[in-house]
Amino acid sequence: MKQQTKTYNLCLLGFGNVNRALVRLLEERQKDLRERHGIAWQITGVASRRLGWIAHPAGLPVSVLAGGGNPAAADFSSAADIASWLECAEADVLFEATALNVHTGQPASDYIRAALEGGAHAITANKGPVVYAYEELSKLAEAKGRRFLFESTVMDGVPIFSLFRENLPTVHLQGFRGVLNSTTNVILSDMEKGQSFERALAKVQELGVAETDATHDIDGWDATVKVAELVTVLMGVPLKPAEIQREGIRNLRAEALRDASSQGKRYKLVCRARRTAHGVEASVRPELLPLSDPLAQVEGTSSIVYFETDTFPGLVITEHSPGLEATAFGMLADFIRAVSCRA
Repeated sequence: MKQQTKTYNLCLLGFGNVNRALVRLLEERQKDLRERHGIAWQITGVASRRLGWIAHPAGLPVSVLAGGGNPAAADFSSAADIASWLECAEADVLFEATALNVHTGQPASDYIRAALEGGAHAITANKGPVVYAYEELSKLAEAKGRRFLFESTVMDGVPIFSLFRENLPTVHLQGFRGVLNSTTNVILSDMEKGQSFERALAKVQELGVAETDATHDIDGWDATVKVAELVTVLMGVPLKPAEIQREGIRNLRAEALRDASSQGKRYKLVCRARRTAHGVEASVRPELLPLSDPLAQVEGTSSIVYFETDTFPGLVITEHSPGLEATAFGMLADFIRAVSCRA
């Protein structure tokens, strides 16, 4: 029996590299989505600081969007705020990919709240709303019969959250450690090979791995927010970044990394969390690891996380050299989960 196809109106909030990669991926997987999942789609809204709130319920030109072009040149409606934008676009799904605010999670949390209240599924690549508003947004999504999903927020779309939610029922996470920030990992790898901190940072910015202002990466904030998110969602303990011991890599020097390498050791920015009698203790800091440690073997943009559970003493997930397509894939997978009404 042929699967019935339904068309969904998609809205992109933030039109940078991630959502542009998502548009290209949606185009590439269009046949699979239709034939295997009964999903068709059209993009009816795009919004960013540069473009404003652009919407058209009949659809925006995908050929322009996929190439990163500016849809504002055509005759489309322009809304005043997110609520009217979503209404004008007749949104079924919001893909939120705005900049991370490590201290408040705003305004992304408000954007997701508006989507859910308007009857749209909310999918984000932004860690902030998960860390600062997870319980509230999850309850709102449930009340509205919609989904709030965020697989792309840690390890670029590797199915960490859905793994525990869908495939490891009743498994209790006791703790984890990992290398979860690509920028610092590339910098440390290059410094170990002889480059200065400044040159290694410039290289990672040229590659597009780091932002022009890489402060959040260098000072450990990005990794700290990821730890807070994993603890909040997977361990069920609300934890804010300010409660996590944090130290970045700014004070490490190339000489120290080369000396460590000559001794069979390697510096990594290590994320840790562990249950205690008083809750959860967590930290992000540079650690000197033996080369025999799996975390020490992860180089460049690769990531690793080592979970300790009551059922599996050591469950390791490694991601090798991801690109933007990996983050976009996490959002695409969440889209399928949301509209397929999977638990």
